[in-house]
Amino acid sequence: MTSTELRASLALSAVFGLRMLGLFMLLPVFAVEARRLPGGDDPTLIGIALGAYGLVQALLQLPLGMASDRIGRKPVIVAGLLVFALGSGLAAMADDVLGIILGRALQGAGAVSAAVSALVADSTRESQRTKAMAFIGVSVALSFALTLVAAPWLVARAGLSGMFELTVSLALAAAAVTIWVVPPAPRVPAPARATPLRALLLTPDLFRLNVGVFTLHAVQIAFFMIVPGWLVERAGVPLSGHPLLYLVAVAASLVLMVGPLGWGERRGRMRPVFAGGVGLLLAVLLALMAEPRGLVALVVLMTLYLTAFNVLEASLPSLVSRMAPADARGAALGVYNTVQSVGMFAGGAVGGWVQGRWGASAVLGLCAAMVVVWLVAALGQKRWPVRGGVMAPERAAG
Repeated sequence: MTSTELRASLALSAVFGLRMLGLFMLLPVFAVEARRLPGGDDPTLIGIALGAYGLVQALLQLPLGMASDRIGRKPVIVAGLLVFALGSGLAAMADDVLGIILGRALQGAGAVSAAVSALVADSTRESQRTKAMAFIGVSVALSFALTLVAAPWLVARAGLSGMFELTVSLALAAAAVTIWVVPPAPRVPAPARATPLRALLLTPDLFRLNVGVFTLHAVQIAFFMIVPGWLVERAGVPLSGHPLLYLVAVAASLVLMVGPLGWGERRGRMRPVFAGGVGLLLAVLLALMAEPRGLVALVVLMTLYLTAFNVLEASLPSLVSRMAPADARGAALGVYNTVQSVGMFAGGAVGGWVQGRWGASAVLGLCAAMVVVWLVAALGQKRWPVRGGVMAPERAAG
């Protein structure tokens, strides 16, 4: 990486991480702490409060991604972070669950993931893009791991309102980094004819990648609906002991992902790395369907799952940004992030419904079937990075 590429990648990873830190902080504690508020004894309202962000974000990722193609990435990112901060402030002032729902919905209106990813793509060469996207993946993983440890401590001292106030500060810090630390992206020459949205939706390889991100995040939600309970029931680890296990699994997975991604980029062999990640995800789900017991088995499977997830999470947006026309990169990543949010919602809603009727193994079986479809789709993809990091032309299928 050049110094400018490294600066852009690290600064935008910090923007992503600060924003996600504010979002993740609520997840480990809200269902318990909300019981202190009016409406907190209604599981439906609790679920809506947690899901309102994702639903609004899914609706706005595409239009904001398209806006970043027209008016620039930084203005959209900064405006979105300010809206996110405003929503966090509204939630901090709420005195019931309905008020928090409104705040969370306004947080979701600051849907800047597509614009941030597009700015990463604009600021890096193709040969360095997966590495840059991996930085974002690492920042998200570290944010998630940090919140698992910090959120219970913080909520005990500051309450839910204090957590939302901290989220305001994190969003404003991310906006400051965007304005003063992220370097300007190179200008992309305007094409003679703008790429229509329909072309992005119907391009076969982009469609396959969108199938992948839907599946990856639907499986993610379903996975964490099941495994934490199994750690208690099948490994005898109380909830207070889970943060350390998550930290170990996340750290090990980040170490394990570096070698395959680096080799695939250097050698132009991202196809086997990507397919191997999907295959590893399928193997973990099949192993979990056997309902294993014991701490070692579950931690090993969780580590392998996170390794596959991190490899794929870094590769998918990189591939989308490379395949999309330069004038529609924000729109393509907007579609991608919209599908990602819908996948998370579907994983929770459908996974919960299936688990309530047929049990955890049925959820894992459904997830495995989805991953099989994704693996077939991925193997049919025509364009992959070759040696040097650039995309092979269509005729170089294989």
